[in-house]
Amino acid sequence: MLNHEINRQFRARLAEDRALLLPGAANALAARIIADMGFEAIYLSGAGLTNTYLGMPDLGFVGLPEIAQHTSTIRDATDLPIIVDADTGFGNVLNVRHTIRTLERAGASAIQIEDQVNPKRCGHFSGKDVVGLDEARSRIKAAADARQDSNLLIVARTDARSTLGPEAAIERAQAFIEDGADITFVEAPESVDELRAIPQRLAGTPQLVNLVVGGRTPIMPLDELGQMGFKLILYANVALQGAVLGMQNALGQLKAKGSLDESGPVASFKERQRLVNKPFYDELEKRYATRD
Repeated sequence: MLNHEINRQFRARLAEDRALLLPGAANALAARIIADMGFEAIYLSGAGLTNTYLGMPDLGFVGLPEIAQHTSTIRDATDLPIIVDADTGFGNVLNVRHTIRTLERAGASAIQIEDQVNPKRCGHFSGKDVVGLDEARSRIKAAADARQDSNLLIVARTDARSTLGPEAAIERAQAFIEDGADITFVEAPESVDELRAIPQRLAGTPQLVNLVVGGRTPIMPLDELGQMGFKLILYANVALQGAVLGMQNALGQLKAKGSLDESGPVASFKERQRLVNKPFYDELEKRYATRD
């Protein structure tokens, strides 16, 4: 499917009166599993990419080339909409413009820009800081102006709750909507009351809530968050945390026993090949085989 059609359908989906459960993927294999499980969209997590690609914490170590490469590989692996975490846009407003153009060409359906200082930190870490409101608004204006497909969505994230308080965070989100943001994302609210206030105060614009297992925001059921008014319920790194536990379990059993077969805590060889679409490539080889 062409990307502009994926984007059009995704915008229409967000207009529906039901919340969308959004899992994060750190790579194309995770994206294939998400699609195979029947989810409707994928979030390319900057934290997940940093953890898996570099084995490092989410402290601003990945840049635009890595994000663009993984966006492209995920787009090639699935037709699901991809929301791409582009951190602060990787520089000033000119860099933000370049980031939007690059990720749109790579296959993004929505691009997230945040108001942290460079280099950014995970939204659930301590020690964060945000830029001034004027600079933050300029990032969102530049992002909105840079898109070439009108159905490409701009997600404006604010981390001001942890540094300036919940009221300032909501005020920033309101300003970002004025600047062209299609979705706003108030990161790391710390109570149910704070959660409830966000869609109430920002009614009319889709809201994303990020539920980090072990993080600062209370974990709540999908239905309750949808009833509050949230449209996107993000679990950015559940797949990654599950994969870490799975690797630890499988490798722990291998180390303890000295051997491991398909009775162990592993996917079968056949299942692994199915998930990477090997039968499709087998058919291609047959189609293009040289005939004597």
